Amino acid sequence: MTSPSPTPLRDTFGRQVTYLRLSVTDRCDLRCTYCMAEAMTFLPRKDLLTLEELEFVAKAFIRRGVRKIRITGGEPLVRKDILTLFGNLGAALGQGLEELTLTTNATQLAQHADDLARAGVRRVNVSLDTLDRNRFEEIARRDQLAQVLDGIHAAKAAGQKVKINTVALKHQNADELSDIISWCHEQGHDISLIEVMPLGETGEDRFDQYIPLDLVQQKLETHWTLDPEEKTDPLAGPSRYFRIRETGGRVGFITPLTNNFCTGCNRVRVTCTGRIYMCLGQNSHIDLRTPLRESTDPEKALDEALDAALFAKPERHDFAIRSPGEAPSLRRHMSVTGG
Repeated sequence: MTSPSPTPLRDTFGRQVTYLRLSVTDRCDLRCTYCMAEAMTFLPRKDLLTLEELEFVAKAFIRRGVRKIRITGGEPLVRKDILTLFGNLGAALGQGLEELTLTTNATQLAQHADDLARAGVRRVNVSLDTLDRNRFEEIARRDQLAQVLDGIHAAKAAGQKVKINTVALKHQNADELSDIISWCHEQGHDISLIEVMPLGETGEDRFDQYIPLDLVQQKLETHWTLDPEEKTDPLAGPSRYFRIRETGGRVGFITPLTNNFCTGCNRVRVTCTGRIYMCLGQNSHIDLRTPLRESTDPEKALDEALDAALFAKPERHDFAIRSPGEAPSLRRHMSVTGG
């Protein structure tokens, strides 16, 4: 593998992209109400990049200075032979790539945690919105909380650092958030709370689901002391972290609606179909699949496409939830773009 290029991926606002979120599938074995509809129509398999193409794209980013890659979906672990991609990208660790991570719903994690650890995955983000079985089935439309908890325990046993991601839902888990945080800290896990993002039709009203995290933080501060932490990891995501004195653990807040976090954006997303979205909250994208498949020099063609993408990267997103019944800001689902 060649060493990173001296021409890093830098946008017109001076922000350098060092973090790639790479989606490997739009499919998922859950149907979370804030993410997708029950009767989802998934992409034909022929439209997806092959594992070899995904690896080629990832390594093109590494050559241009990307140091962290997060594999996303849909649910990444439902993709056949996905561990092959983890193994091949894991071999790039220490050769330009500093971190290879995964976001998962953990339903399949118990059977894959050891292999992921062997591939070099040291940290895993797990989506978990409740610890109550009935609520889990209501939110995820599937009765799989036990499998998720087994996956979390397996990852911890494999030596991986687990971070829990919890979407705050006004009527479904807002009263449980402090209990989830306590459980996470007892288990040794960090947790990030996330505001509902208006992506795609799900059959639910996002206005009815949405609760601003500043209100959640105020409630937490009535019985805990939250000390803000400085952001020291240049590869980190958008969470603003606090250390809770009483538990000793960390809680993060991801607030795309109440507190825009775009100033230090260091990431882009590539979908499983080879589209690069320079911003989760914008529709603009550039096709990487066509130059990858049709160019006689795909490495050069990808470089040119990445240059064009970074030139078009916007200053900020346009997420908003303003009124009941409002159509989502963007028609594509989170599972299509990659979390």
